[in-house]
Amino acid sequence: MGAGLLVPRLLAMTFLAELLAGCQTTGTDGLVASSAPPEISGPAASAIAGDMVSRLAEHVGPGTGTILLKPDGSPFGGALEASLKAWGYAVVSDQKTDGDKPIPLAYVIDSHDGQVLARLSTGSLDLGRAYTATSTDATPASPLSVMQRG
Repeated sequence: MGAGLLVPRLLAMTFLAELLAGCQTTGTDGLVASSAPPEISGPAASAIAGDMVSRLAEHVGPGTGTILLKPDGSPFGGALEASLKAWGYAVVSDQKTDGDKPIPLAYVIDSHDGQVLARLSTGSLDLGRAYTATSTDATPASPLSVMQRG
C-alpha cells in the first residue's frame, strides 16, 4: 500500500470509529444506557423480552441473583422486568438490596430494515438477536449472538 493512501484510510477509519463511539452513551455502571423505541407493540415487546430472558437464564442460571434494571418507560422495559420476575429474578431499580451485589442489566432495542434488533448486556455477557415483529408478536429472525467477557 502506498504512503499516499495510508493517511486518507487512517482518517476515514478514525472518523468511522468516532461515529460509532458517539452512538452509545454509558450509564454509571459502564453499560450502555437502556433504550427502546416506544412504537414496538406490547405483545411484540413481551415476546422479545421472554425470548431474551430465557436465553439469559441459559447463560447465568434462572433466578440467580438480583438484577439491577433501569427501564426507560418503554413497553419493552416493562415487559423485560415482568419476564425477569417470571423467571425468578429479583429486580431492583436502584443499588439498595438485601445482601448480594445486584447484577446490572441494560438493554438496547432498535429497528433496522424492517427487523427489530435486541441486545441485553451485563458486565460479563452480551446477548443479541434480530426479530421480525408485528403488532401481535415477534419471532426470532437470526441466531442468538453471545459475547462473554472476563
